[in-house]
Amino acid sequence: MAAGEVVERPASVVKELVENSLDAGARNIDIAIRRGGISLVRVIDDGCGMDRDDALLSLERHATSKIRSAADLQAVATLGFRGEALPSIASVSRFRVSTREPGAIAGTEIIVNGGKIDVVRDGGEAPGTQVEVRSLFCNLPARRKFLRSENTESRNIEHQIHLQAIGHPEIGFSLMREDRIVFQLPATTTLGDRIRDLYGVELLQRLVEVNGAASAKIQISGFIGQAGLSRQTRSQQVVFVNGRAIENNLITGAVREGYHTALMKGQYPVTFLFVELDPAAVDVNVHPAKREVRFRDPNGVREAVVQCIQQTLEHARANWQEKFSAPIQPGPAAADSVKATPDLTLRSEVTAPEVTHRELPHLGAVAGVADPGRAPSEIVGQALRPPEHRFDAAGVAPALQSQQRVTKAAQQQFEIIGVLSKLYVLMENANGLVLVDQHAAHERVLFEELRRRMEQQGVLTQKLLLPQTFDVPPRDADWIEQNLSVLQKMGIGIESFGPDTFKIDSLPSFLDVSDAAQFMRKVIDDLKSASNNASAMRLGEEMIAKSVCRHAVKANDPLRYPEVEKLIRDLLDCDLPYCCPHGRPTMIQISLAELEKKFGRKV
Repeated sequence: MAAGEVVERPASVVKELVENSLDAGARNIDIAIRRGGISLVRVIDDGCGMDRDDALLSLERHATSKIRSAADLQAVATLGFRGEALPSIASVSRFRVSTREPGAIAGTEIIVNGGKIDVVRDGGEAPGTQVEVRSLFCNLPARRKFLRSENTESRNIEHQIHLQAIGHPEIGFSLMREDRIVFQLPATTTLGDRIRDLYGVELLQRLVEVNGAASAKIQISGFIGQAGLSRQTRSQQVVFVNGRAIENNLITGAVREGYHTALMKGQYPVTFLFVELDPAAVDVNVHPAKREVRFRDPNGVREAVVQCIQQTLEHARANWQEKFSAPIQPGPAAADSVKATPDLTLRSEVTAPEVTHRELPHLGAVAGVADPGRAPSEIVGQALRPPEHRFDAAGVAPALQSQQRVTKAAQQQFEIIGVLSKLYVLMENANGLVLVDQHAAHERVLFEELRRRMEQQGVLTQKLLLPQTFDVPPRDADWIEQNLSVLQKMGIGIESFGPDTFKIDSLPSFLDVSDAAQFMRKVIDDLKSASNNASAMRLGEEMIAKSVCRHAVKANDPLRYPEVEKLIRDLLDCDLPYCCPHGRPTMIQISLAELEKKFGRKV
């Protein structure tokens, strides 16, 4: 391995040395740097250490203690396997390693300058290994000249340590910069504690723990952001394969696919994903710095990641929906195990405004789909009748008053307070105040209903005046032949017309396409990156989203309270109720603690 392939910058040195410490079984790893790692990088661990023979052998090129048999090459289970990277680092720096095995009387200290061993002597360091790298690229001025500023190099080192710390929360890490402590991360028992230590409790509260195993051969764990939580870059999209932080376009695409319609365009989800599979099923030897990996069954890995994220978001929806459900009433009826229903009771002191209102619009024949067996008013719904109560002189219904006395201690109702600015529905739950965007909520309701109807009833198609033929590369032709049924279910009339040639004679009626051949090439590129279990309406989802945006209730559209209740109930029944089809949130929670802080009740 040439030094330039492994040691690109000081962060590369830190990565390789920390990985060696992890493979050595260290429980605590301390890193110190000066001048962004250019002047000094020191890594100290309490791992197994080395005897003198192994210490000398570790500085020989192509030598490693991590491959014990030829079979290990087919199933790499360690972070470093081509060698400890020490020869590459020592060849471009002033290098010192001091190591001692537990129980050994004396350790070994070796000093190397520019790849030549100068000193080998006994050392008295604590058990473990200490490596110092000084004056990086001292003998390569051209490489040194192209390093970034000290602050930039320091941030890269800090990012690298964050990755290792997230991947191994059971190990303690500390970083010192210019003899000042930057952070100390104690060993933790859970990944959540490590994320909290690094990024704060606010981010942890907006993460959802990955729900269950993906398959018998692939285990996926970690945390992903709630639907709607996103960043403008992939800086917090972290993926580990068998404990190794990697960059892989296949998994990145699978994560995006799992969040389909739950993210805004140009945004990236927050993920801390851990993929565990048989080491023999992944090749980590395809990149000099081991940043990229290759899977033996890439489609299986992609499907596992997509399915796991979708199931996690679905499970999070069930937990989220519990906040809208009233607990079962205490008493004899509680033994019947009746499922709690959403309690959206309108407060008795709130009166419905006597203003001109607008009925919730219905879908009708949006996007070329009609449902003749259903009246238009049934699609989005008739408003529920408001609860009728007779009030006594005190202004409170006696039955309601007695019910509240019985259940108030055991029940936290989700109550509608009112509507702000004819757009935001104000609601109260046990955690505080909730604001619902009626336009975004109605968009989500219409989107999922129309997509479900089109999947069940099929897509209306329109014949082309003149069928078109187009040629594709052999790989694309093979993919089309394997997925003809999927394309036809999407409303695309396509059939083989010779070697690597296909004919299109019909397209979905809701599409306005001038060049069918160019359109098909784009469809193929999009669908090849999608999940095999993706919705058959994937082609029309963007058009559906645009259609429902025009038909959903708008700001300044006054709604009666029964209509608001109906809207919230329909939102709770959606697959992804947290956001609209464009990825904007439908609902925002403002906690009681935050309100108390705003009013100065709590510091």
